Amino acid sequence: MNDLTEKEKIDRRRFLKELGAAGATGLLLASPWLSVFARAGETHRERCRIGVIGTGSRGCFLMGFMARNPKVELAAICDIYQPSIDAALGIAPKARVYKDYRQLLDDRTIDAVVIATPLDRHHRMAVDAFDAGKDVYCEKTLGYTIEECYDIYWHYRNSGRIFFSGQQRLFDPRYIKVMEMIHSGMFGEINAVRTFWYRNNDWRRKVEDPKLERHINWRLYREYSKGLMTELACHQLQVGSWALQEIPDRVMGHGAITHWKDGREVYDNVHCMYVFGNGVKMTFDSVISNKFYGLEEQILGTLGTVEPEKGKYYFEEIPPAPAFLQLVNKWENRLFDAIPFAGTSWAPETANENTGEFILGERPKTDGTSLALEAFAEAVITRRQPERIAEEGYYASALCLLGDQALQEERTVYFPDEFKLDYLNHKSPKQ
Repeated sequence: MNDLTEKEKIDRRRFLKELGAAGATGLLLASPWLSVFARAGETHRERCRIGVIGTGSRGCFLMGFMARNPKVELAAICDIYQPSIDAALGIAPKARVYKDYRQLLDDRTIDAVVIATPLDRHHRMAVDAFDAGKDVYCEKTLGYTIEECYDIYWHYRNSGRIFFSGQQRLFDPRYIKVMEMIHSGMFGEINAVRTFWYRNNDWRRKVEDPKLERHINWRLYREYSKGLMTELACHQLQVGSWALQEIPDRVMGHGAITHWKDGREVYDNVHCMYVFGNGVKMTFDSVISNKFYGLEEQILGTLGTVEPEKGKYYFEEIPPAPAFLQLVNKWENRLFDAIPFAGTSWAPETANENTGEFILGERPKTDGTSLALEAFAEAVITRRQPERIAEEGYYASALCLLGDQALQEERTVYFPDEFKLDYLNHKSPKQ
């Protein structure tokens, strides 16, 4: 894995500087989990020892960042697939190797674990890790069902350990700044959130031995994954609830396999609509047979629009068009006004040529993953859990799982009251 250039690295010292500057209150209100960086240096402990469970492509990607952090020692790895083990040892050659995650959890020298396995294994591994006294960073989605996610959350709460989920947008400078702007009222009242993630590939990986098909391509089979909803939607739904500062009441939608008819069991296109109590809608749309529009979250307010993935924002009112274009538009309007139409005169509303402004001056080259992992290490070392980060991860997971349920059952699904968190009182409603 290639190291990022100095220009591409996001320097957390910048955040420390901003946290101490005027206006830091707004930054922390938008992302209170950043406070973990402000506590760096509060302990005499210098490093944490981390074990990585699951060293496939995602696990190795995370290891690449942690290997460059002087406060992290990649002490152990666990996987059952030798090529993945070999790849991980290329990043952390001194790491101990386990093929049973329970043996890694029994290693008392390990402070924390990063879980990057297929979705169906997250629950058992995370619960066992908390029971073993380990801090946990678990990739999204947290569990295979909302019941599993709920159980993971309360195991964390009752364990007193540190808990992060793989919601890296929480630490992405674009998104942090966007939320500060949104919550300040800069874009007016937010009345819609549109999210989408488009690709054009079959999502398959090469398999040398047919016996390993389900092991390698687990994302395509419902026994292990719920496809686009659990692999992609989790990120974007969290952005919507973060912007609106609440969770939706219900969800409806449709999914199908329309293009990649290759034996997969998960949909290759989905569309979900989430409805909040005040009637505001948030949509998630994903197609993997066309990549033209890529991925984006579009947050629509009465005064402006934000596209955080592009790192841009647009105000509704823009400078008037050049005089020549104004003249052409007036001529066209006069022409069409002279033609009788039923009802009122024709006045089309089309997208304007607003080029917008960059949120941070230019588009960053990273997505917040490095900062999320740095924050996890700081939390493990300082023994301070950042405010709300566990809850953000839980609700993001719950929303994508409820969306999948709506797709499967082809009906409106309501967010069950018994799975809403009373985390302000630190008590499970089921207790």
